Amino acid sequence: MLHLRRASQGGRGGMSQPMDIVIFGLSLTSSWGNGHATTYRALIRGLAEQGHRVLFLERDVPWYADRRDLPEPGFCELDLYTDLGAVLARHADRLHKADAVIVGSYVPDGIDLIDRLAAMGLRQLCFYDIDTPVTLARLEQGEEAYLSRRQIPLFDIYLSFSGGRVLDRLQRDWGARRAEALYCSVDPQRYRPTGAAKTWDLGYLGTYSPDRQVRLAELLIQPARVLPEMRFVVAGPQYPDDIDWPANVERIEHLPPEDHAAFYSCQRFTLNVTRDDMIAAGWSPSVRLFEAAACATPVISDPWPGLTDLFPEGRAIVIARDRADVMAALHRPEADARSLGAQARRIVAHDHTGAARARHLVRALQAGAGGQSQEQENSLEGLMR
Repeated sequence: MLHLRRASQGGRGGMSQPMDIVIFGLSLTSSWGNGHATTYRALIRGLAEQGHRVLFLERDVPWYADRRDLPEPGFCELDLYTDLGAVLARHADRLHKADAVIVGSYVPDGIDLIDRLAAMGLRQLCFYDIDTPVTLARLEQGEEAYLSRRQIPLFDIYLSFSGGRVLDRLQRDWGARRAEALYCSVDPQRYRPTGAAKTWDLGYLGTYSPDRQVRLAELLIQPARVLPEMRFVVAGPQYPDDIDWPANVERIEHLPPEDHAAFYSCQRFTLNVTRDDMIAAGWSPSVRLFEAAACATPVISDPWPGLTDLFPEGRAIVIARDRADVMAALHRPEADARSLGAQARRIVAHDHTGAARARHLVRALQAGAGGQSQEQENSLEGLMR
């Protein structure tokens, strides 16, 4: 069934030539259990504000259908589809005319989708990997769930959640024709200090993962046991029932994006912990890091390469290597904590908004060559043999 919604377009924001962009993404309508939705929302809002036209194509799956916190986005067109062939036929003309067609990571039937799009001779075909370290780690192990290794050279641009040395690896070792960092971002109109009273001394927002849980235990659960007079909170789905939460750790199963700003504003500090693949890759900031900073909530984070390039240690973020670092931070004077949060908010407002990320994407797409290069045609010929 077709669910197509046309949004009104905002001002061009100084852009001389609006672009038409089609995105196949994991989800725009539901943030349940994924960080993709909020990333796409901030980016596409930024594009819309600058006058660009976006069509978002999302597979209609039951686990998101029952948990949609943005069923009617007002900043782009949306088509929830159930059949890949049907949606490609329905939008064939739009796909051919679009300035760029972008496929995101974790899209259902992504490999088949990429093959079909590559055969269409589009102006620009790009991949937006919101999970770059995970993608590359799985490809190295021979796992090809949503992207095949053979497909990487087909893309005009490989847009990567990770920057730094990962971009060199994508081009040198994986055959990417052009790799560009496109970090997640935040909408400063939706993520800002609310002025709410502080309810918790330290909190964490994120879906359960086994590797992150090790660091969550070290940097939040253990400090909570040692500091029973303080209050802690963990929000997010899929945590096993057998976790032994201390009595002073409150659990929230799911927190929709519209409640994130209030959640961060109610914390004296918030915790950022990182998956193993992201730490190994470096330069892979979580959207939660930018969201908390936009709310001027001081962040305590585990260390990883590139983090202090984004937020200077001691001035805009606290780096915690063990529970002692966390407990020391929680006993810092309130004026120091406010200063950390304020500086982090200034950095995000300048460099990491949806509008800033949209401008970066548009510049990358405008710099890309239209149509297929000979290299792409040769790769496609080999793919189709």
